[in-house]
Amino acid sequence: MTNVDICGVNFKNPVIAASGTFGFGQEYANYYDVSKLGGISSKGLTINPKEGNDGYRIFETASGIMNSVGLQNPGVRHFIQEELSEMKQFETVCIANLGGGSEEDYIEGIKLLNDTTVDMIELNISCPNVKHGGMAFGIKSDVAYKVVSEVKKVCKKPLMVKLSPNAEDIVDMAVKCEEAGADAISLVNTFKAMAIDVKRRKPVFDNVSAGLSGAAIKPIALRMVYEVCKAVKVPVVGMGGITTTQDAIEFIMAGAHAIQVGTANFIKPDICLDIIDGIENFMKKEGINDLSEIRGII
Repeated sequence: MTNVDICGVNFKNPVIAASGTFGFGQEYANYYDVSKLGGISSKGLTINPKEGNDGYRIFETASGIMNSVGLQNPGVRHFIQEELSEMKQFETVCIANLGGGSEEDYIEGIKLLNDTTVDMIELNISCPNVKHGGMAFGIKSDVAYKVVSEVKKVCKKPLMVKLSPNAEDIVDMAVKCEEAGADAISLVNTFKAMAIDVKRRKPVFDNVSAGLSGAAIKPIALRMVYEVCKAVKVPVVGMGGITTTQDAIEFIMAGAHAIQVGTANFIKPDICLDIIDGIENFMKKEGINDLSEIRGII
């Protein structure tokens, strides 16, 4: 069986479209039946609409891409009123990815999402904490612990916390988030990176740094997922450079309950279907009846 249970939510298979790479699902519905996915994590949402960053937003690099989109999104309220009903029509697990610039922003967003048909909330703690110098909530474990614990007090949905690989100690970060009440952990978000335009003699991005994703980060992301899976008891969703069936299976063998596919969607819009079919074929060939037989086998 390829279905998995995460915090009481049943996924028909372990392949989830990652936040920020799949919109709200409609964009890909023209290419294939997205209801075949295990789940969809929405575009990153904030309380108020955001226009995103100026200048370059996407820049291709060796075996990956860098992005500085800046969380452009219509806002939580607009999502609830407009996009959510369309997402639910796909009959797959609907995950709302929520970001914020302060604890108050996160809590307000959670309260709004509590009374919706969202199946799960993925808390993006890679956002800059505007009240404390702009350092992301997901860098220091004690800061993450505080925001997750405050969010958990009001959250009525299963809460999955998405970790940044830029954390000072990602294993300690995962443990602290679990202690704060996270029902699940997802990792990794993008790596902080940089590119320079040598002709302009300036950074490519207006913000100087940007987030690196794609196949280039997979070995590091896999190591981080493996270490976190060994350290926490809650379910872990792994991501970071997954582009093939083998990549997905490696993450499951490292301990992940499910995986998210991000950048690869830009390379081949229906890549998730290839991975879903590939996992099923692998299980048949290897005589595996349930993914629990190989999860965390390493």
